[in-house]
Amino acid sequence: MTSIWDPIRIGNMALEHRFAMAPMTRSRAGADGTPSPLAAEYYAQRASLGLLITEGAQPSDDGQGYLNTPGIYTDAHVAGWRRLAQAVHTGGGHLVIQLMHVGRMSHPDNTPHHRQPVAPSAIAPGVKMFTARGMLDIPEPRALSVGEIEATVHDFAHAARQAIAAGADGVEIHAANGYLIQQFFAPNANVRGDRYGGPTQNRTRFAFEVARAVSDAIGPERTGIRISPGSTLGGIDEGPEARALYRRLVPALAELGLAYLHVPMVAMKSCLARSAGCGRTRCWLRAPIAPSSLLPPMWRPGLPTWPRLGAGRSPIRISSSDIGQARR
Repeated sequence: MTSIWDPIRIGNMALEHRFAMAPMTRSRAGADGTPSPLAAEYYAQRASLGLLITEGAQPSDDGQGYLNTPGIYTDAHVAGWRRLAQAVHTGGGHLVIQLMHVGRMSHPDNTPHHRQPVAPSAIAPGVKMFTARGMLDIPEPRALSVGEIEATVHDFAHAARQAIAAGADGVEIHAANGYLIQQFFAPNANVRGDRYGGPTQNRTRFAFEVARAVSDAIGPERTGIRISPGSTLGGIDEGPEARALYRRLVPALAELGLAYLHVPMVAMKSCLARSAGCGRTRCWLRAPIAPSSLLPPMWRPGLPTWPRLGAGRSPIRISSSDIGQARR
C-alpha cells in the first residue's frame, strides 16, 4: 500500500516523500516586487521539507492585489528569486513558484501603477482590502478587452519563463480562491457576451489558454495548477453549472499532461461531496489528483493517470489515516 512516506516523481522532481509546504502570502518583497533577503531566509529555513510551493507571485503590475507581494516578470524579480531558489536548493529542497493574478481582488493603493483593478466584467467583489491606509472597499474593476485577455495569457507564459530562468523547478498556476482565473468561471463575476463568457466552454477558455501557454513555454512537466471548486472567496458564486464547468475543465487540463492538479479539501467538500456519495475525508483530496476510485464520478474522466500525493488540508500533505500510519 502506498503511504505518505513513499517517494514519488512529480514532473521533473524526484521527491523523497509526499509532504509539501502549502502556498501562503508572506509579503516579504520590496516595493517593486523583488523578493527580499528575508524571503530567501524564510524559504531556506523550510527547504529540508522537500517540495515548497511559494506564495503567489504576480505576472504583471495588474496582477498584484496585496502589499509587498513578489512579482516574477522583471529582471530584478528574477535576480531576487534566483537568490531564493539557490538557498532552497542548497538546503536540499525543490521550489515551485505560484503564479497569481488577483484580478478584481485588488486596490489601486497596493499596485505599482495605482490603476483600477481589472476583471472579466466590471463587477466589484463587495469586500474590503488591506492597504497602507487600513481596510478599504475594493473599487469596481475595469472589464478586460479581448486583446487584454490575450495579453494576460502571454503575461502568464512570460512569468513562467522568468521563474525557470530564476532557477525554480516549476510553477503552479493559481486558478482558485476568487482570483482572476476563477472569476472567469463565476457567472456573478463574468457577464461577458464574447468567447470568454456565457456557456461553460467559454468561461473555462481563459484557464485552459493560460495552462496551455505556460506548459508550452516551460514544459508540462514543470507546470501545475490549483483550482478550488465551490469556493466563495472574494464574493465568487460559480452557480448551478459549477459541476458541469469542472467536468469540462479538468479532463481538458489532463490532456495537457501537467505535472499536478492541486485541489483544496474545502473545495472538494463544498462542491462535490453532497452529490458524490464519497465517504469522509478520503475523497476530499488536496494535492495532485487521487486514484479515480476515490473520486466522485464528475472527476473521473481523464484523471486516473494523474499522480496521487496525499490527502488533507495542505497540498501533498497528510490525512488522519496517514497520521495513524506514521504513529505505527
